Amino acid sequence: MLIIDSHLDLAWNALQWNRDLLRSVYTIRTMEGRRPGGGGTVAIPELRKGRVALCVATVLARSTGNAQANIDFSSPAQAHATARGHLEYYRALEQVGHLRVIVRLEDLDRHFSEWQDWDSSPDPDPESAPPLGAIISMESADPILSPDRLEEWWKAGVRLIGPAHYGPGRYAGGTATELGLTEIGTALLAEMERLGVALDLTHLTDQAFWPALDKYGGPVLASHQNCRALVPHQRQFTDEQLRAVIERDGVIGAAFDNWMLKPGWVVGKSDPKEVSLGDVVDHIDHVCQLAGNANHAAIGTDLDGGFGRDQSPGDLDTIADLQMLSPLLAKRGYKDKDIAAIFHGNWLRFLRRLLKAG
Repeated sequence: MLIIDSHLDLAWNALQWNRDLLRSVYTIRTMEGRRPGGGGTVAIPELRKGRVALCVATVLARSTGNAQANIDFSSPAQAHATARGHLEYYRALEQVGHLRVIVRLEDLDRHFSEWQDWDSSPDPDPESAPPLGAIISMESADPILSPDRLEEWWKAGVRLIGPAHYGPGRYAGGTATELGLTEIGTALLAEMERLGVALDLTHLTDQAFWPALDKYGGPVLASHQNCRALVPHQRQFTDEQLRAVIERDGVIGAAFDNWMLKPGWVVGKSDPKEVSLGDVVDHIDHVCQLAGNANHAAIGTDLDGGFGRDQSPGDLDTIADLQMLSPLLAKRGYKDKDIAAIFHGNWLRFLRRLLKAG
């Protein structure tokens, strides 16, 4: 079954981690050896094997005032340049035929139809799969020098923005803070709505979440987000927040970071085998129970988002193993049409609405 994954930091891995994503995961692991943060799970060959037809691919750079190598830069100008480099990486993959940057509705429909034709052929060969589709998202709006410069990013292909990441973002408070929207954050939301850029609520603090929903009237999503009712932590959303996304016809992608999946799991101490894909299904099911249907739950793995196999479910080797979710969902009583909605249908509906509006 075809999959849409709503959060992959592909360019960040390629440029900041120096990973050639055209090689297999296994080759990349061998080249990296036992480097901290190694044991990656994502590369283009494994995406094809896993029938991942489309992903939301990020540009990722922060400038919070707390410099951190390869992700948090000392000035907005540096963050801006890094994010531009991420965009150029996607365009380079597009030029050599391994990626398609999707910016228009007709491109999305044509791309997904081509993947459906490939998937329905007898014994489809991953080597002959169409290029990976990519909707470009900005995780942390810090690279946008000012709200009135957003249109430049929209013209370059950005269609979704999460205003904050970790720390005190320039536009909003992110994970591990209790900060709300900034003055320029409110202005950015107005520009996003005007241009038709979707608001990714992931990483927003409780203090920023509700004002953002109130001030922004366009499409909202939570690209890689789990449930606070199952794993109590500020990074997760409460049931009230999840219902608010659902009421706006948004979609919530389940993230695969172990500490977000199981309470008490500790990074660097706990065994990855203590977490399984069944824990991912718990979070998907929780969203479905809140909604009363399967129309708002989806997949947003964030695999290789700063972690590898050491922090992923123990029964997942590479992203190709996402197909293992299908029998797990079926065992919980989900019908084929509901599994298809969770695998790709809900994101496809959301993205069609977004690109039509844009």
